[in-house]
Amino acid sequence: MPIVVRIDVELAKRKMSVGEFAERVGLTPANVAVLKNGRAKAVRFSTLEAMCRVLDCQPGDLLEWVEEQENR
Repeated sequence: MPIVVRIDVELAKRKMSVGEFAERVGLTPANVAVLKNGRAKAVRFSTLEAMCRVLDCQPGDLLEWVEEQENR
């Protein structure tokens, strides 16, 4: 998938655990894992807003577009 979620990078910068992050954002740790592992198909703006508020960052710090490699 060309959109990569960088939650783990932001959590590491802040030395914040997934459990603490999940609690403060209002998600389950399992749902945070789905986001971190790139298995999420969508993210609500309200969830993205909460993640940015908790991590004091911009959406672009959490989401990155990378060009998809073609199989040749």
